[in-house]
Amino acid sequence: MVDFDLRSANARLRASNPLIQCITNTVVQQFSANVLLAVGASPAMLDHEADAGQFAGIASGILINFGTASNHQLLAADAAIDVANAAGKPWVLDPVSVGAVDFRTSRIRRAAADHPTAIRGNASEIAALAGVGLGGRGVDSTDEVDAVLPAAAKLARETGAIVAVSGPTDAVVAHIDGTDHVARVSGGYELMPLVIGTGCSLGAVTSAYLAAARTGLADPDADASAVHAPEQAADSQAASARFEAVVAAHAHFAVAGELAADGAKGPGSYSVNFLDALYAVDGDRLAGARVSIDALDASEGVQA
Repeated sequence: MVDFDLRSANARLRASNPLIQCITNTVVQQFSANVLLAVGASPAMLDHEADAGQFAGIASGILINFGTASNHQLLAADAAIDVANAAGKPWVLDPVSVGAVDFRTSRIRRAAADHPTAIRGNASEIAALAGVGLGGRGVDSTDEVDAVLPAAAKLARETGAIVAVSGPTDAVVAHIDGTDHVARVSGGYELMPLVIGTGCSLGAVTSAYLAAARTGLADPDADASAVHAPEQAADSQAASARFEAVVAAHAHFAVAGELAADGAKGPGSYSVNFLDALYAVDGDRLAGARVSIDALDASEGVQA
């Protein structure tokens, strides 16, 4: 069974201060930048095709989020993904509203086929991307997290990505050494869905933790092909490190979400409190996050 050291994951993030390139939803750019700064990373919102690829060579990790994608962002994403894959750098796909409309869905599926390091979305988005659901209502989920775990496992096996499903209790699924593992992360607060950017910024923080995890590998460059080629046997140490990183990002948000509830009177004050809480979450607090790890039962597998 995979084991996690969330305290060390947080220490690596704070020590490495990874530079995260965000090709993301224009509605949440400022919030996502502030979130990255609060957790100990550095944001860069370079999303024009003329320089996105070059900057991806400088960045530690990348977020691809087509929430309000322009033609510039679509081309920028293509360029950045190519560079990230060639360099073995981690990149995260947030499949916002996949299944809602045809063109968006086709572009998200194309990105998913390029083997992201992690995929993070709500239950309906994950089901739709796995080909076993129709998607949600815009950015809102109409499915339950546990109900789509088989779809998440299917997506993890097909893409090689760590797949995270957001909900009242988050679930993170990884296919390692022939086994589908699921980590459940409890926490957060009921006001989180009322603050625009909490989900999108979680994708950015996931990229930051993945980038920090890569710096902790004995030879990160040696894993470059395994990260992005599911047909090859991925190194279990590197795969476990990526699993831990994605769980750490979700645990960081879960713990901060609970801390931010103290004194919040509504979505506005909660948003401010949340940034402060993200900054306050240290290794000790993260180590106390409510995380459980299990193997996904074979009977829960999905055929589609």
